Amino acid sequence: MAAIIRSVMPEFGAGGAGFAIHDAEVDALSAAYSKPRSSYFALEIDGRIVGGGGVARLEHGEPDICELRKMYFLPEARGLGAGHAMIERCLAVAHDFGFKRCYLETLTGMDAAQHLYRKHGFTPLCSPIGKTGHHGCDRWYIRAL
Repeated sequence: MAAIIRSVMPEFGAGGAGFAIHDAEVDALSAAYSKPRSSYFALEIDGRIVGGGGVARLEHGEPDICELRKMYFLPEARGLGAGHAMIERCLAVAHDFGFKRCYLETLTGMDAAQHLYRKHGFTPLCSPIGKTGHHGCDRWYIRAL
């Protein structure tokens, strides 16, 4: 997944400082998501990982808020409904973990992703919450679970 994240993020102008591409967890997803109330899911097509996404507690946020994290897909996985399925899976797991709200960060230019988030009930926020360190993001969303 680290290679996918590092391939996809620059495609959308998110390769510089202040983006998730530089998070330490990118190189250690299984360790990062083995913590309580955390899960990460990979999408596999024909035996090859082509994307993934996960949920975990929002860093420095209220305890009932999780974050939809590291949801990226290679071009061949786009347009197949994978984003819809991944969001549904992540939100269901977050609900089962007892979270009441789900937060996410993105940026201008990721228009298809933002359309998908709104379609799944996420509403825009005026500013970020928590302290993710992703100061490069300029769009923030939240939804009740």
